[in-house]
Amino acid sequence: GGAQAADLIIPTTPQPIYQAAGFDWEGMYAGVRVGGQFTGTNVPGFANQINNTTYGVVGAAVGVNFIPVDPILIGAEVTGDYLWGNNVTSSSEFFANLRVGAVVTDAALVYAIGGLGVSNANNVSTGVFQLGGGVEFAVTDAVTVRGELVGQGNLNNNGGDFFKAAKATVGVFYHF
Repeated sequence: GGAQAADLIIPTTPQPIYQAAGFDWEGMYAGVRVGGQFTGTNVPGFANQINNTTYGVVGAAVGVNFIPVDPILIGAEVTGDYLWGNNVTSSSEFFANLRVGAVVTDAALVYAIGGLGVSNANNVSTGVFQLGGGVEFAVTDAVTVRGELVGQGNLNNNGGDFFKAAKATVGVFYHF
């Protein structure tokens, strides 16, 4: 008999192309932020701080997010900020916050935030609250940038306006 040589042909199916699922907003995160706080001319003022003053803000935040139903995000966060200004006694603020938001795209989150905390200014601690919102964008698989604006007030309002100060911050966060 004659010899025959040929390549063995094995039928194969092409492998599916893997499509990444997008940024994973769930889980723990930590980050740093900078910005400014602006106190109003209200009487009484905000948390023993000087009225009509702009403070610099540097701080940190640690939190955790859950997505119970797509696209709704629920989170808890703890923040600590150091505030300073020209010829102004420095102060600090600590808040426990809740966040509720919507994942509008794989890489974008819009949220509302509210929290209770304490402000330490001029050697006096004052109970304070904050309400506001922000937007957060994923820039890598684990890093986001955030912009946030909150109105702040004293828990013992003693008359006057509901919001006595405003704080605007931008930050960078790492998601674990």
